[in-house]
Amino acid sequence: MNIASNLDNHGFAIVPNVFDAPTCHAMASLLGDATGAGTRGMLSNPKVAQFSKASLAELVRPYLTDCPMPVRGIYFDKRPETNWLVPWHQDLTLALKKQVELTEFGPWSVKEGVPHVQPPMNLLEQMLTVRLHLDDTDSSNGALRVLSGTHRLGRLSAEAIQSCRATHEEVLCEAKAGDVLLMRPLLLHASSRSSSSRRRRVVHIEFAGFPLPSPLEWHEAPC
Repeated sequence: MNIASNLDNHGFAIVPNVFDAPTCHAMASLLGDATGAGTRGMLSNPKVAQFSKASLAELVRPYLTDCPMPVRGIYFDKRPETNWLVPWHQDLTLALKKQVELTEFGPWSVKEGVPHVQPPMNLLEQMLTVRLHLDDTDSSNGALRVLSGTHRLGRLSAEAIQSCRATHEEVLCEAKAGDVLLMRPLLLHASSRSSSSRRRRVVHIEFAGFPLPSPLEWHEAPC
């Protein structure tokens, strides 16, 4: 597998068998049940933060321009009690400690009390998301779907997103427990509701390969 080529050409890569069953079971036991559609702020958990700084950072290091910093963590737990769908979208914002007006950063928004901002495009292109699967995932329990190559198109309007659905290949990212999906944030992605009783637990960690310009600060502290 040529991970670098897949990331460049398609915007994602599935890396099999990165973690063994005991590691996945230990992480699932540590995290328990997610709240709602997902528990945010996972890097405030010391064990998740250390796991991200060590094992996951080494995985993404070759594909970022600078030392990889884990900057946002979310725990997704799709199950019958918390089942949802996600429409096609890009991940366009950074979670920061406070709003500071800075050239080329904006617009701002607030999600669950946390300031978020859209950064310049060149910074988004220096980010990489790691999605560690704690369960087997397929079409029946809401595996992620992506539109291959759309990470190269920049920020997309709602109309452009709909057009991409007709012009770009849709890929279902099926994975086994212990597999990791690497994904560029500008890649269009979505997921369907689960039609299964099986859980779909995913640890989602976003890495940045750049320091923030002062006085901006990450909401979740980097390494």
